[in-house]
Amino acid sequence: MKKLLPLLAMCMLLSASAFSQTGSIRGTVLDTENQPVSFSSVFLKGTNTGTTTNEKGAFNLERVNAGEHRLIVSAIGFEQKVIAVTVNAGETQTVQVSLSPSQQGLNEVVISASRTPETIDQVPSSITVLSRKAIEEDLMVSTNIIDILSNKVPGLAPSTGTSSNWGQTLRGRAMLVMIDGVPQSTPLRNGAVDMRALDPDAIEQVEVIKGATAIYGNGAAGGLINYITRTPRQQKPLSARTSLGMTGSLVDADNSIGARVSQMFYGKTGKFDYVLSGAYEQSGEWKDAEGDVLPPDYGLGETDSYNGFVKLGYDFTPFNRVQLTYNYYSSEQKTNYVPQYGNYQNRQKSTAVLGETLGVPQGVRSNHNLHLRFSGEQAFLSSRYEADAYFQSVDNVFFWSPNFEFGGQSLVSSVKKGARGLLTTPYKISASVEGDVTYGLDVLNDITSQPLVDGRIWVPEMNMLNVAPFVQLKTAIAEDLIFKGGFRAEKVNIEVEDYTTLRTVNPTTGEIDNPGFAVKGGELGYNAYLFNAGLRYNKFELFTPYASFSQGFSVADIGVMLRSARVDDISKISTEAIVINNYEAGFVSKFRKLRFEGVGFVSTSELGASGQYKDGVFVVMRTPEKIYGVEATADVSLLDNLSFGATYSFVEGKMDVNQNDKFSDAGDVYLGGERISAPKYTAYLRYALFENKLGFNLQYTGIGARDRFELNEKGTYNFYQGPVEPYQLVNLSASYKMSKNTTFNIGVENLFNEDYFPARSQWFTSPTLYTKGKGAAFNVSMVVEL
Repeated sequence: MKKLLPLLAMCMLLSASAFSQTGSIRGTVLDTENQPVSFSSVFLKGTNTGTTTNEKGAFNLERVNAGEHRLIVSAIGFEQKVIAVTVNAGETQTVQVSLSPSQQGLNEVVISASRTPETIDQVPSSITVLSRKAIEEDLMVSTNIIDILSNKVPGLAPSTGTSSNWGQTLRGRAMLVMIDGVPQSTPLRNGAVDMRALDPDAIEQVEVIKGATAIYGNGAAGGLINYITRTPRQQKPLSARTSLGMTGSLVDADNSIGARVSQMFYGKTGKFDYVLSGAYEQSGEWKDAEGDVLPPDYGLGETDSYNGFVKLGYDFTPFNRVQLTYNYYSSEQKTNYVPQYGNYQNRQKSTAVLGETLGVPQGVRSNHNLHLRFSGEQAFLSSRYEADAYFQSVDNVFFWSPNFEFGGQSLVSSVKKGARGLLTTPYKISASVEGDVTYGLDVLNDITSQPLVDGRIWVPEMNMLNVAPFVQLKTAIAEDLIFKGGFRAEKVNIEVEDYTTLRTVNPTTGEIDNPGFAVKGGELGYNAYLFNAGLRYNKFELFTPYASFSQGFSVADIGVMLRSARVDDISKISTEAIVINNYEAGFVSKFRKLRFEGVGFVSTSELGASGQYKDGVFVVMRTPEKIYGVEATADVSLLDNLSFGATYSFVEGKMDVNQNDKFSDAGDVYLGGERISAPKYTAYLRYALFENKLGFNLQYTGIGARDRFELNEKGTYNFYQGPVEPYQLVNLSASYKMSKNTTFNIGVENLFNEDYFPARSQWFTSPTLYTKGKGAAFNVSMVVEL
């Protein structure tokens, strides 16, 4: 023991000596109006040491080696800034950083890719981020978040123009929609109405991760969309934002006028901050380019939408925080119209006629999200920590259908309860090799069913428990080479009680086509082990390459299999989960005011998720799939007040029908339109005058052709196989800043009144959704901020 004491003392002295050679950097990040820039990213150049500012714009970097350093500060919507800082041993250096607004917002801080804040140039895969500024720009034209995302996100299929995003895949596969990381999607019974989960005014930014990912668990086969909710923007105890708007048709204004009001209060006082907001919108009749009322199935005309949002935060210290968020959303169609179905073969569109509506209003009856989060820094081993608990409950009601015996309406009902915990621990191997490890555990209980409104059971309750430990490693090598890799273990158990399939009828003949029979329930269990790895090299701005491999995990749409079961035991149904392998390679090129990004991808799975109708029953095809495509994005500031941008998306996919690991055989078939979208082109032109008081934005969206299938024996196309003919849409908006606090906006959707069928209407080939797109419409609004 005596021999150990000198050794222990020496170790303590060496540790104290090493610690004495470090200092700290504290500071604040402000904008040009001296307002704090919350959640900006602060890193030491050449290291992986960094943090994010809190809601007051403050940051703290501890145990920084003494000497000269370059501090890199970036935030969404601002130009990146690099400042020199000298750290003296045992001292704290205080700095104040001022960020200037960016025309392009190229150095965004994102959290969805790794579950921890990082700049977008640290991620070795393709990400699209919509800032609050970009969202507000599109809100001048349309308040439908589906339209906004379709116009902005490469790889996302064209907008359906309705409340449903069915067939609107991300890179040819289903996506996971979240609010602050809380899942809104229902993969167990994908009703495809999850994108309209909250009002756009409650969104601070949107992060879209493209390609299969398991970072948030089940359902992100094609990627994920994460809505990040609003945070206080100023230090004042009370600030307010009021928005008033009016919408209507420019083709035929009769009964088309709608109104919208949104009110937000937010502020900070001491350690407490808050956001309170409410929004109400009532739309009038939606009309096509010929002035005819669009049919009500999945319609957004004559719809009442409500949103209530509360976020309360308390900072125990500048870097330890508790936050409680609640959001309520409802959007129900209350109409006196009934659909008058057209004919696909004769190219006769479906319309709406006055009549008695059956059932209850369709749409989002209610969507509740309650989320409690604890977060902080400088925990165990200087780790950043985050602990979440959440509750989500949603009821989505569909339109009345005569396919049920005596008719009826179904609804997808889902209740989710979850908890998450993670730690991000930094490490340093040498002066040129350091990084961090993020590790934790996710637990989710999801109970989803699809009953009819009258109580009949179509899809029984599926009670899923998902437990998943994970670890993610990030390493910066020689300053500019970034490696990321990770592992996630998914353990899923789903319980289904005994049930009886629902009796359905042929609406044409009135005959029973499914008499209903008993199915024995049971338990379904899944285990999956998922990996991801990626590299990014940031040495040269002119050419920044990246490449990645990631796996996603998706329990196939079990609900649709259960409701169309033709066996007496669920163990006989092909319900195997799908593991998706996503390969991606791309590059970013920056030259002065130009930024260009190109990416190519391949996505494979041994099991498929597409379906087809056989004898009136929807059957899921489990054959192997391969999807591939390219995306390109360009942004350039031509002048200080003039900018231009464009995107291109192409995706294609096939099924290996004979399962011989080839996709080029004569028997192999292309995936249908419900999975693979036609090529998409978008462009914008922004122009500002009078010191940015007056701004114009011209927006273009073009959908190309896709024709992969032959006519069937009846002389028409099977469901999902109709050819898509090209169409182009142009939107125009203008904004005038009347005073420091008041802005007037006007937008025109479908400026040239294009008469078209949206892509989904063309490839689906069914009269129930053979609906034309919305004609020219206006949106006038005024925003007052105090």
